[in-house]
Amino acid sequence: MNRNATKAQLQKDGIEYLLVQFVDIHGSAKVKMVPADCLDDVTDSGAGFAGGAVWGMGQNAAAHDMMARADLTTYTPLSWKPGLARFAADLHVDGQPHPFCPRVNLKRVLGELRTAGYVFNVGIEPEHFLVTRGADGKIVPWDPGAVDNLVKPCYDFKGLAQACDYLRDMNDALRRLNWGVYQSDHEDANGQYEINFKYADALITADRFTFFKMLASETARKHGAIATFMAKPFADRTGSAAHMHYHLADAESGKNVFSAERDSRGLGLSELAYHFLGGVIAHARALCAVTSPTVNCYKRLQLGQGLYGVRSGYTWTPAFATYGDNNRTQMIRTPDAGHVEDRTVSSAFNPYLGMAAYVYAGLDGIRNKIDPGEPNRGNMYETSPEEMARRNIRTLPQGLSEAIDELERDRVIQAGLGPIAPEFVRLKRAEWNEFHKQVSAWEVERYLTML
Repeated sequence: MNRNATKAQLQKDGIEYLLVQFVDIHGSAKVKMVPADCLDDVTDSGAGFAGGAVWGMGQNAAAHDMMARADLTTYTPLSWKPGLARFAADLHVDGQPHPFCPRVNLKRVLGELRTAGYVFNVGIEPEHFLVTRGADGKIVPWDPGAVDNLVKPCYDFKGLAQACDYLRDMNDALRRLNWGVYQSDHEDANGQYEINFKYADALITADRFTFFKMLASETARKHGAIATFMAKPFADRTGSAAHMHYHLADAESGKNVFSAERDSRGLGLSELAYHFLGGVIAHARALCAVTSPTVNCYKRLQLGQGLYGVRSGYTWTPAFATYGDNNRTQMIRTPDAGHVEDRTVSSAFNPYLGMAAYVYAGLDGIRNKIDPGEPNRGNMYETSPEEMARRNIRTLPQGLSEAIDELERDRVIQAGLGPIAPEFVRLKRAEWNEFHKQVSAWEVERYLTML
């Protein structure tokens, strides 16, 4: 959308104010509100931010202003606040794109991918919980009708019915934005929901996932709930993923280059797709630090199913660096020809950083023709440690510290993050250390009276 067309659309939609938005290293949305008649200013110069006030921007109190320049193609009216619209923005410092901006970094990576002849098409399943906080400060699943209490609540009518107003408000807003919403459901945990929309270019999907979280937060508040994308808010319930569906397409024709009519492995994948997957699996342990970037994410990625008190009986989260057919116990599932899904990605991830690292892993596989091996067709939850060792199957990191150790050893994934990598490692080390110093209620209960 060009400048004049954007101004005409603002006027047509009655937009009086703009939210110019970028994300910090954690993927949290940061904004400034400006009058709509300042569109030229925020497009050409940008809205000013002090980088030292934001996590992971590579700046301190003496640094020059970060200027967030609105991307006009990201025009997004706010359903919850008529008269306002959001623009995603790229950060600039002293007139140059700021390399610590996650969106700028993703654009760099996607530019390199396009030079290689491809585009990265991605769809995300944004699982999230609706919760409320009690007088004691503890959170519980949002359940105003006291009906969402099944041990296996997935797809349950009563659970979905009481959330219909929330889901309809979300669907109506997303349909007005033409995102191609096609289904919504009650997920595997009490109070957990998902709304699916069509895939798009990786940058567009990253922008949409960011806005989806903003929209869910405000829509949930209207219904007396808190929307959380925390990976594992409840110890005894399934966690929230951002299952990432993707393929590479030819940059000129748009043809899916992951698809193949003849595939000796029977998954409908091309040789290029297998090499991409080979890179992802080879770098999976370091990649995990970026796609599962919080201490809490690893409560979701634990080995075993049904062994950690999950009410429904399944974690639905693979903890192995494997791929297979239409099999949800694998890290990478192949639902159909030319289409793969990574089930390990957490809803708490920064989509710009996660996708940038992912592309670099896959490109390394393509450039070095990494073979992922034969697909795993069995139930990984039932695979013995001896069988895993025989087949050289690696587990994913079981804690943030372990994942960061892997990232520090992996030059490819670091290169995918660019200059953000050292800042990411530093902050995540600090996060782990802060967590590790805490004394939990579980520890007190278990050890207080031990002799």
